[in-house]
Parts: sequence; structure tokens; C-alpha cells
Amino acid sequence: MNKELFELGISKRKETLGSEYVENNLAKADEFNRPFQEAMTEWCWGFGWGDDAIEPKTRSMMNLSMIAALGKMDEWELHLKGAINNGVSVEEIRAIIHAIAIYCGVPQGVECFRIARTVLTEQGLL
Repeated sequence: MNKELFELGISKRKETLGSEYVENNLAKADEFNRPFQEAMTEWCWGFGWGDDAIEPKTRSMMNLSMIAALGKMDEWELHLKGAINNGVSVEEIRAIIHAIAIYCGVPQGVECFRIARTVLTEQGLL
């Protein structure tokens, strides 16, 4: 494990997903999934999010589109919360979902709007 990338990954992961979420995930890690948690933190968050070439807001917007295309809606909800933390506005979220519906299909757009309404309402943004 590259300790420097892992520490950078922890920092980037917490900035986007929140310290409580990240710390809970790492605390729940056991012998079975700890190597995955560590590798994902190092690779995805340290290597993937650790450079300054693309700001976090844009990365979040890209993630929403890609995760929706994969149909991984639990992850989409998590990354929607992260996108809000990274400054993505309600209007931008709406536009992202419009693009998702166009390129991934209307049913996927409907699902994204359903999840977004719940998250945005919980956060007092709707």
C-alpha cells in the first residue's frame, strides 16, 4: 500500500462523503473486506481524486453521470450527497438528470429524480 496515496485518499473521501460516513465504513471493515476498503481509498480517492486537474465539483458531476449509466443507484445516492457537499446546485443536479435520461433512458432519469427528491428534501434544498 502507498501510505501517501492512502492518506490523500482518506482526506478526499472525507471531504466529499463526510468524515462520519468514511470513519464508519473503515471501522466496520474486517479481515474479509479491509483490503478492498484500503485499495479503494488509495486508488479511487488518492489516485483518482487526488490530483488538481479537475476540481471536486466537476468530478462529482461526472460521477453522477457514470454511476447512473451503470445503474448503481445506492452508489448514485451516496455520490449525490457528495456532489452537494462539493457545491453542485439543485439546478445542476436537474440538468445532470436530464442528460442521464437522454443518454441512459427515461426510466433511469425517473429513478434519479426519485432519489434526488428524497435527498434534496432531507437536506432542506427542496
